[in-house]
Amino acid sequence: MKTLILDSATKLLYTALIDEKTVLYESYIKGQNDHAKSIFVEIEKACTQAKINLADVDRVIVGVGPGSYTGVRMAVTVGKMMATMGKNIDLYQISTLLLMASGKHGIIESTIDARHGNCFGCIYDMDQKTYLHREELVEKTVLDAYEVTDKVTEEDFQVDPFVVVKLAAFVEEPHLLVPNYLRETEAERKLK
Repeated sequence: MKTLILDSATKLLYTALIDEKTVLYESYIKGQNDHAKSIFVEIEKACTQAKINLADVDRVIVGVGPGSYTGVRMAVTVGKMMATMGKNIDLYQISTLLLMASGKHGIIESTIDARHGNCFGCIYDMDQKTYLHREELVEKTVLDAYEVTDKVTEEDFQVDPFVVVKLAAFVEEPHLLVPNYLRETEAERKLK
């Protein structure tokens, strides 16, 4: 089974193509809100290196954010197109924060700059393959009590594509998949 993984929500465009046991292609392309010019090039490179056609891909996993509004939409749109164009490609989704933490073990703090002095973040227990619930964090009262093993940021993360496959959620209705924005856009805020 060939799986294409795409995430364009951060400053790094992540692209991977894997089969059940092998990473056939993997890249991290640094950009500045310009992943649109690279995403299709990376998909083509992945297929070329793996010596397959895009139609040979069985499933696509997309990072749904949070992150850059435009960036999040790119991977989600490409995934939706692939899943609905009659090629029988299954669509899966994963949080960008979880994708970023997938290459680590232990308690991982995953953060993305949300601009204006804010950040999107989550704390994952990657050994248990779960995130820590708000109630658990409140009980501890201090994040340091969790002894965070490692931190990943949008500019410095390593993905384990096989962990991503295990953690991604199937999207039953591709047309209904929406990016995880977590907040209104600046334009929406100004309208109020």
